[in-house]
Amino acid sequence: MEAPKPEEISHPPMDQLQGFEYCIDSNPSWGEAIALGFQHYILALGTAVMIPSFLVPLMGGSDDDKVRVVQTMLFVGGINTLLQTLFGTRLPTVIGGSHAFLVPIISIIHDSSLMEIHDSHLRFLQTMRAIQGALIVASSIQIILGYSQLWGICSRFFSPLGMVPVIALVGFGLFDRGFPVVGRCVEIGVPMLILFVIFSQYLKNFQTKKLPILERFALLISITVIWAYAHLLTASGAYKHRSDITQLNCRTDKANLISSAPWIKIPYPLQWGAPTFDAGHAFGMMAAVLVSLIESTGAYKAASRLASATPPPAHVLSRGIGWQAFTCIILITYRGLLHTGNWDSTGWTLWDIDWFYGVCFVVLTGKFGALFASIPFTIFAAVYCVVFGLVASVGLSFLQFTNMNSMRNLFITGVAFFLGLSVPQYFRDYTAAALHGPAHTKAGWFNDFVNTIFFSSPTVALIVAVFLDNTLDYKDSAKDRGMPWWVKFRTFKGDSRNEEFYTLPFNLNRFFPPA
Repeated sequence: MEAPKPEEISHPPMDQLQGFEYCIDSNPSWGEAIALGFQHYILALGTAVMIPSFLVPLMGGSDDDKVRVVQTMLFVGGINTLLQTLFGTRLPTVIGGSHAFLVPIISIIHDSSLMEIHDSHLRFLQTMRAIQGALIVASSIQIILGYSQLWGICSRFFSPLGMVPVIALVGFGLFDRGFPVVGRCVEIGVPMLILFVIFSQYLKNFQTKKLPILERFALLISITVIWAYAHLLTASGAYKHRSDITQLNCRTDKANLISSAPWIKIPYPLQWGAPTFDAGHAFGMMAAVLVSLIESTGAYKAASRLASATPPPAHVLSRGIGWQAFTCIILITYRGLLHTGNWDSTGWTLWDIDWFYGVCFVVLTGKFGALFASIPFTIFAAVYCVVFGLVASVGLSFLQFTNMNSMRNLFITGVAFFLGLSVPQYFRDYTAAALHGPAHTKAGWFNDFVNTIFFSSPTVALIVAVFLDNTLDYKDSAKDRGMPWWVKFRTFKGDSRNEEFYTLPFNLNRFFPPA
């Protein structure tokens, strides 16, 4: 048998992914853009409902309070998405909920001064004000890191090898929000997972008027079908005598959002009163901001690759981080549960889609928004199994620019992945058993800082990978690390394509020249 040729064995590295019908600055039809933007809106609803549903009752809030928080998250997420797309990284990224802020927020909720308030609604309001104050202070730090270019300077220590576990664990690190949640209602979750994969992959060539409708709108179609199926089960009484946890994850009428939501609701600044400030609360929240910043960096890198753009230069990365925090302080709302992430399940990501996604979040904040937000969590978890897996695989794709026949690289990648998954799991297990994190000193702010940092898989991976990558034989390993390919993307003028992807609109670059 004739020996295979080298080109038949391996594939050359490629800057941009294949299989996209449109690139980042293409213009789809208005109808497609609206439908896909609405599809992204539906996907992001899962976390927007899940986090307040967990936190608001702990704060003493009612169903009405939960609805207001959900609507505020949707509204602020839409505004943040529009501004980020216009003036931030310019990447088609969307704002979704972040679990990075759960540790410091729960710490604030259990603050003794707040727990002593006997009136539940008053305790909710005071807790919200305390959270807002901590977020404002912590976000100010993020603004400094962004607009001063400090984070851009830090990013110069990143390499393709160092970023692989960080980006991959943005997806892999959320494995507990995938099938473990699907398993809470398998009769809905498993059909949703199977139907979504069939529509988006096996039937992707099915076309209507030359439009691959099943591939492009797989999420929207499959959620509609399974949601209707879940409502049929609910109406038929299938869950009438089941446990409360089963009903919460399976029923379509258990969230109590539609009945509590007004027809029209526009959130406004200071709707819960003036923020209150506490140094201890703010310091713990700073750790969450740092985690969100790292997770956002991984999401930006993944989004650039999914959008067929070049990796964002240091200047653009800093600009996106700065805008992410700046919009928070302007709106002074429940921004702390938000972070930038790319939710792409269609095979293409565009500015126009993101615009309509943002508009959906801003407009659909009343009963209509509550209607869509009543979709059971299990359906979203099934989608996350695919979407988070896709994000993780994008991170792995950066390995093509490195030498994976190097024991040095194998060591760094393996250790960063293992510790990135193992350390947060230890912190979660410890907290579940002891009802407090491993860091449990008399200094609450220190506990929040340490526990928040090590709860995040991408953050642990960044610490391990970047440290090892910049200390182990780094001078003689530039080629193995992928630096010859990576270095040209560090500066705005390093690659001619950067101007196409990252130039600010309205000729604003003359006032804010790229570095």
